[in-house]
Formats: sequence, C-alpha cells, structure tokens
Amino acid sequence: MDITRTMHALSLDASWATLTNAPFTLITDPDRLGLLLVWATVVFAAIVTWWQAGRPRGFLRHCLPPGTLSHPSARADVLFWLSRRLFMPLLVVPLGLSTVAAGYAAHSVLTLLFGPSHHPGPAGVPLLVAFTLSMVLAYDLSYYIYHYLCHRVPLLWELHKVHHSAEVMVGVTKDRVHPLDEILNRWWNGLIPGVTYGIWLFFALDPVELTVFGLSAYMLRALLMMDVVRHTHLEMSYGPWLNRVFLCPYWHQLHHSIEPRHYNRNYGLLLSVWDRLFGTLAIPQPNEHFTFGLADEEHVEYRSLARLHLVPLRKIWGLTRAWLQDRSAIRIRRHDVSAALLAKEQP
Repeated sequence: MDITRTMHALSLDASWATLTNAPFTLITDPDRLGLLLVWATVVFAAIVTWWQAGRPRGFLRHCLPPGTLSHPSARADVLFWLSRRLFMPLLVVPLGLSTVAAGYAAHSVLTLLFGPSHHPGPAGVPLLVAFTLSMVLAYDLSYYIYHYLCHRVPLLWELHKVHHSAEVMVGVTKDRVHPLDEILNRWWNGLIPGVTYGIWLFFALDPVELTVFGLSAYMLRALLMMDVVRHTHLEMSYGPWLNRVFLCPYWHQLHHSIEPRHYNRNYGLLLSVWDRLFGTLAIPQPNEHFTFGLADEEHVEYRSLARLHLVPLRKIWGLTRAWLQDRSAIRIRRHDVSAALLAKEQP
C-alpha cells in the first residue's frame, strides 16, 4: 500500500509540474509561441474591428457572419488546407534549390569581378540586423513581382484563380493556392533572396538572420502582416500612418474584391511601399465592404476540392491548345501568301 501511495503521489507531482510548467513551455518553444501569437492577432483584430464597427451585433456573428462556415467555398477551403499537408514537404525543394543556385551564382560573379573575398572578422550585431532586414525586403519585393506576374500572365493567372475563387474568407483561405502555383512561387521567391544572400556572403562571413525570442524574421513578418486576418472578413486597418509602410488586412481584402476598379491592385505582402512605388495601390473608401470571388460568377466552378486542383489544368490546356492552333493558322496563312507571291512572279 505504501508503494502504491508513493507512486500515486509521484504521479500527482509530475502532473502538477507539467501543468505549472505548461505556460513557460508555451512561451519558450518558438513554434508554440508563434502559433499562440498568430491566434492572438486574430483575437485582437476581431475585438478591434468589432469595437470600431460600433458593436452592431454579437461578437461571434461579427467574427463569423451567418452562412460563412456552411458555404461551399469554406468547405472547399478546409479540405484544400488538409490536402495541402500531404505535399508540404515537397515545397521546400524548389525554394532551397533556387536560393542556393542564385546565391552561388551571385557569389561566383563577385569573386570573378573582385577576386576572393576577405572578411575582417565575424559579423557584428549591426551588420546582422542590416542583413536580416535586407533579406526580408528582398523576399517582399520578390513576392510582389511574382504576384504581379500572376495577374498579368494568362497561364499563371489560371493557377492563381484558385486563390481568388474564394467567395468567403475563413483564415485558412490563405493556403488556397494551387500546388503548381505554390511550387512556382517558392522557386521564384528563392531567386532575389538568394542573390541577396550571395552578395552578403561575399562581403560578410556567413551572416545569419537574427531571431527575437526564437522567432525568425519571417515569423515576425507573418505576425505583422496578420496573414490569417487578411484572409477573413475582419476589416482590420493599421491606421493612416502605419498603412503608409505596411499593407494592412483590409487593403489586401480589396485585392480579392470582384469590383472591376479593384482589379490588379494591392499586390504587396508585408509592405505597401511596392504598390505605392509602382502605382498599383488602391485605398478603400470609408466603410467600404467587399464581395469576394471571380468576375462573371466564374468562382462557381471552384467549389470542390477536385475542381480546385483540376479546373486550372483544364483551362491551361485550353489556352495552350488555342495558342498552338493560332500558330498553325498563322503558318498556313504565311505559306499561302508566299505561294501567291511566287505565282505572280512566274511569267
């Protein structure tokens, strides 16, 4: 009996220690801390936007308007998010390959031009801060360029339509990205940051990005841009001053609007400066609300998991076949014109 009581006491002690240490573990583990902060941004945005709206209805109805979760688009989002877990490990490959290749190429070119690099010593904190900020800027610019191309290049737009076909926004809509679009995006997003890293590697000895409480600069970027909030109905703005630098969720939601005057606007990820610089920024009107989806009710075609994957491929094949047929018709017309000219030249 004494042994039993002792083991029971030890078990209670262990359980109590686990319970009391849980908050400390939560804030010291970077992954758990990051997840906690992501949810904190959602709760914060929900409270702020509810308060700013004058609390016109219940808090839960404000967060999830009636019919949101039962909408076919929301169900497709959840299934798409679950299926995305299967190929997530593969997405590291194109990003890693393009980053390493671009970095090696940049370093090699600099070595060819200036000779082998000579580092005076380990990089100090100011240099590491500058390196970290430059990498974040490089990635942000890279994303802007790719996002711009997705709306301008027909084949890329067919893939990107998957993301814009969402009719309601439920947070996980942020991951509503076709696998091919994701692979191309990650490959592209390794190029400019890779070149940036290669340049730094030449001038500073193996620089490393700084972290804050174990959180990487990219995690902090995701928190600042409120990546989950920007793909909800919560119209969160940062205010006139911060909006000059950062692209708030409300402005990104305008990017998803089906209103024609909102087309091809607000491509940015974290920063609004690229849209300001290149003339693609659009600022919502006061109290303006948006309807999400694609023009001409095209979003109806994307209301299932299978359609989200297959419809873009079918449309890309249609575009490719039409292009090949046009090329063939042009060649035939050129042949007919050449034959007619030769016939005229003959006596």
